[in-house]
Amino acid sequence: MRFPVSGLRTTLNIIPMMQQEYNKYTEEDFKVWKLLYERQIVNLPDAASQAYLDGLQKINFTADKIPNFEETNRELQKITGWSIHVVPGLIDDDKFFQLLSNRKFPSSTWLRKLSQLDYLEEPDMFHDVFGHVPLLANQPFVDYLQELSKIALRYIDNPWAIHLISRIYWFTVEFGLIEENGNLRIYGAGILSSAGETRYSLSEEATHYPYDVAHVMGMAYRKDVFQKQYFIINSYEQLFHSTDQIEEYLQTHADQPEADFETSV
Repeated sequence: MRFPVSGLRTTLNIIPMMQQEYNKYTEEDFKVWKLLYERQIVNLPDAASQAYLDGLQKINFTADKIPNFEETNRELQKITGWSIHVVPGLIDDDKFFQLLSNRKFPSSTWLRKLSQLDYLEEPDMFHDVFGHVPLLANQPFVDYLQELSKIALRYIDNPWAIHLISRIYWFTVEFGLIEENGNLRIYGAGILSSAGETRYSLSEEATHYPYDVAHVMGMAYRKDVFQKQYFIINSYEQLFHSTDQIEEYLQTHADQPEADFETSV
């Protein structure tokens, strides 16, 4: 996930726009993008949400070319009004949520090395762009992102509330599943950018639950292993309309942190 749940700052200023510096990508960078793209794209026709697959086509992602953010932003602006906003890496919660509330998705521009194809401690551009950006072409999904971020900004000075929101973000935007035409499909970027978790999340080994706000917000998560459970939505409209329930849950739980809050992140 692109934001931490500690170290909050209360000065809400949009991070100045950085540049992608496309001409600085190396031969290794293009090779890494191509290897990761080709390794994962073969898994997605029968695994990814149709909205994600449609988004890939709409924004013209291919294996042979690292996405140029200027070109991608022109397409996204025409479709949903969103854009990619370059950031140096992990950013504070307030800046993260303010970017999303202004229809700007934060993304790094660096790619992992060939020696790091299978594991990174911090998300790189492949995760940010390949995993997240295609769904920015889906209107109900980005409406959900924007509304969730507005809620987060209202609670930005409450670390426990932000942690609860991080659970929702984690189990939807990063590791969410959706039922489409009777089939289980992936929309979470953390799964879509991982070949191993793509297979695991849809298998009988994984535990699946219907999406329920109270269940999700009561569930701690880990970042260093495949998820122990996944939550299934039935539509992106359901996700958007659940923001009312999220705010209601926060109104009654935001001031009641769990005893093990510090160790449950």
